[in-house]
Amino acid sequence: MPIAYANFPYLTAILLSCVVGLGAIIAIPGERKSQIKWVSAVFSGMTLALSLYLFIAFDKDLGGLQFVEKVPWIPSLGIHYFNGVDGFNLPNLLLTGIVFFTGVLTMWELETRVKEFFALYFLLVTGVFGLFMSMDLFFIFVWYDVSLFPMYLLIAVWGTTRKEYGAMKLTLYLLAGSGLILPAIVYLFVNSGLNTFDIVTLMEPGTFSAYEQRLAFLLLYLGFGILAGVWPFHTWSPVGHVAAPHGVSMVHAGVLMKIGAFGVLRVAICLCPEGWQYWSQLMAFLAAFGIIYGVLVGLRQTDLKYVIGYSSVSHMGIVGLGLSTVTVDGLNGAVFQMFAHGVMTALLFSSVGYIYDRTHTKLIPELGGLSRVMPVASTYFIVAALAGMGVPGFASFWGELLVLIAAIEVYPVRGVLAVLALVVSALFMLRVVQRTFYGPMNERYAELPDVPPRLGIPRMILVAALVFFGLFPSVLLDVIETASIPFISGLSR
Repeated sequence: MPIAYANFPYLTAILLSCVVGLGAIIAIPGERKSQIKWVSAVFSGMTLALSLYLFIAFDKDLGGLQFVEKVPWIPSLGIHYFNGVDGFNLPNLLLTGIVFFTGVLTMWELETRVKEFFALYFLLVTGVFGLFMSMDLFFIFVWYDVSLFPMYLLIAVWGTTRKEYGAMKLTLYLLAGSGLILPAIVYLFVNSGLNTFDIVTLMEPGTFSAYEQRLAFLLLYLGFGILAGVWPFHTWSPVGHVAAPHGVSMVHAGVLMKIGAFGVLRVAICLCPEGWQYWSQLMAFLAAFGIIYGVLVGLRQTDLKYVIGYSSVSHMGIVGLGLSTVTVDGLNGAVFQMFAHGVMTALLFSSVGYIYDRTHTKLIPELGGLSRVMPVASTYFIVAALAGMGVPGFASFWGELLVLIAAIEVYPVRGVLAVLALVVSALFMLRVVQRTFYGPMNERYAELPDVPPRLGIPRMILVAALVFFGLFPSVLLDVIETASIPFISGLSR
């Protein structure tokens, strides 16, 4: 793998933007709510600007690992502060920058314990950024846990709808995943005999036997898969979506679930390719079942957030199905879908958040005709719903298309079932749109204000990302292929 070291520590700068922003928020007196919000916007905007710069500056002709930062931390244990970007993690870093910044702006009207909320929000996203950029197994595990613990308080304190239950269930499930990941990492470290947690070094062929790869892969797939919403370990996810405040739901569904899928890719698949191929049939079965299950259960939901929550389970099943195909198209589609779904679901939750703050309900039967009162707010939700249906012109279309092509070639029956499930998903999402934004209007909401331009900024950014990468998918796909094609080619040697 080509490695290009950084002339400037851009990745560390992203982390420092989060850490310094967190420190600044803590230093500001709690009663200065407006100042806290502006500081949060500035520092989250810096992370977006830096991640966007990395995406633009990435050399697609060179490929490999770029902007590398590597400093020994505990040499006796082979632990390094080792960051880098490639075609697999660069889209996720950009996704995190987009969702983080728009999430801060979405929570602009928050008035309850503003200082504590944004401090925890920054801590959460610091862990997410750290995990996506790290190339050291030890730090990946540390960042994984850093990204989980703030979720409990963010949901339990600022959430709604059984928030204590949702926060506790989410935390227990994800800690269970952590309990599988740690022994797998220690197992790989010990059995490599190389005294290092360096992923690039551990990826060398012959480092692990076939048996070691199969065992470690299963532990890692289940551990990270819990966070990715893999069926049947998904039940924490819709409950967490519903209970979380809107900005947290955006990060939760838009980014946090991607940590799980990315962990499967970066750690389990990259380090245990023989285990990947051995367990691919199981992965395909669980993914296909998750797609179908998410659609069927989502059909029965009457809460907008539950609809989005089960839709996320189904869409993350598409990511899992792509990863299970052991093909270039499957990997390309899975990573593309991670990005597209993250933006789309962030827009859905951001749109629902505005509606809920005005109507104080998420129940579909209590809504109706909102497009006549809130045409702009309704448009944002409808655009996100169309993207979720896989309509051409939006980014989600390309991720789903690539995955389904690969799945039908490798697993014809499961691929066809996934296509049918997505058709049903499109029908039930149209039904949600019709019942919520059209039809008879609830007179209680006849005088509600529409989204003002200032509050529309985060939604406009998310819509722009969906449309841009929907119209110009090669901008993202060319980056992903710099990692997927060499990796799959290496498996056949």
